[in-house]
Amino acid sequence: MPSPRFRVAICGGGVGGLTLAVSLSRYPDIIVDVYEAAQSFREVGAGVGIWPRSFKVLQKLGPDFEQQLLRYSSSGWTEEFVPSIKYRKSDQVIGTELFTLMTKGELMRFHRAHFHGVFLSHLPPSCTTHNSKRLKSYIQPCSKTSPITLTFTDGSTATCDILIGADGIKSAVRGFMLRELAGVVNSHAKQSVLSCINPVWSGVTAYRTLIRADKLRARCPGHRALLEPVQYLGKDAFFLVYPISHGQYVNFAGFTLQPDLIGTAYEADAGNFRPSFKGKANNEWVGELTAEQLIRPFRGFEGDAQSILKCVEGGTLWAVHTVKTLPATNFGRVALLGDAAHAMMPFQGAGAGQSIEDAYLLATVLGHKSTTLETIPRALAIYDKLRRPFSTDVALRSRLNGQICALQTNIPLHKVGDTMTKNWEWAWLTELDDDLEEAVRLVEDRSFNVI
Repeated sequence: MPSPRFRVAICGGGVGGLTLAVSLSRYPDIIVDVYEAAQSFREVGAGVGIWPRSFKVLQKLGPDFEQQLLRYSSSGWTEEFVPSIKYRKSDQVIGTELFTLMTKGELMRFHRAHFHGVFLSHLPPSCTTHNSKRLKSYIQPCSKTSPITLTFTDGSTATCDILIGADGIKSAVRGFMLRELAGVVNSHAKQSVLSCINPVWSGVTAYRTLIRADKLRARCPGHRALLEPVQYLGKDAFFLVYPISHGQYVNFAGFTLQPDLIGTAYEADAGNFRPSFKGKANNEWVGELTAEQLIRPFRGFEGDAQSILKCVEGGTLWAVHTVKTLPATNFGRVALLGDAAHAMMPFQGAGAGQSIEDAYLLATVLGHKSTTLETIPRALAIYDKLRRPFSTDVALRSRLNGQICALQTNIPLHKVGDTMTKNWEWAWLTELDDDLEEAVRLVEDRSFNVI
């Protein structure tokens, strides 16, 4: 066993945090601790989709990892062009088919709990997990070699050499890191930096549930939602359905977009009803819905959509918040990834994938033999240089997708297909490999100064 090079503390045991932990297992001289605020490691939500670009990153974690994922996927792996999602204009008595999104490879669809479980099963012995550990604060000394001290809300403490905030949209690490950054910039920039600490409401409300496939099949045998992803579009509201868990369930994700409310404080009864927030005391953005409440935004949709809506048995409301574009995702020996760095709208199904890409590239620069305790800040700056512009661009593209689906643009219906495809094709026509090569080049180029 080689002597430890440094210790990495990961706050957050979601997809991004666990991808980083598994990716760092390639480097046995790096010790990893994962601190999860919840009592157990679990993912919130129902379905998760991973596009080919990000799934190719997961393939780098090894054939056993890939095969376990494929066992849980509701779609097979291919690199051929395939029909991916059908789009219908549905806010009318008789709906019309607009186009079918063709993608190079499938959207790999999983039940979120199964997806998360594969990561947990591949954590290496060099990684220690800690539950019920919510970060309260940290102290990063000026010395590049003195340990960072972490303090948790239960009063316990720990130390590390690198702190990674993978703790989601309400990231505690982000708040402390941006306050550190604000302390070294001019007064004008300070307010701009501090304004990025808290998430902002996007004006989007999500309606999520799982529908039993046998119930939909009994009502409407051969319904398209049992076989393929379908998106039903309407003015200011739309929903996506697709089969998961090998056809046992249909995942339902509906949305309403209120652009006039972007950046305002979210109110639980903004949709003219008050969902139940029982059991959700720690998350004022999530509430339980009755079946009638969940389907209300889609009442005027076509019959094909109504067949699905009549199978709803209740669900969950999510006020979709985002993180402003950050001035940096790193400071000293602290960095952010995933939603902590760039929580975005869900309209390209890219959130989980971007967390995976963040984590793998970050592991690549940290694990490189040239990265030492003294050069950690430089490695994290390289990570920020390569990942922040890309994830920012994806966030903008995702916002546009939502506006198109809510029929809030001036794009003619006959051009919606081409516009959306061009806006989205990065997810299946590009790869992370070029940035990985550039990351290695920058780490090895001692003359390169990352500003």
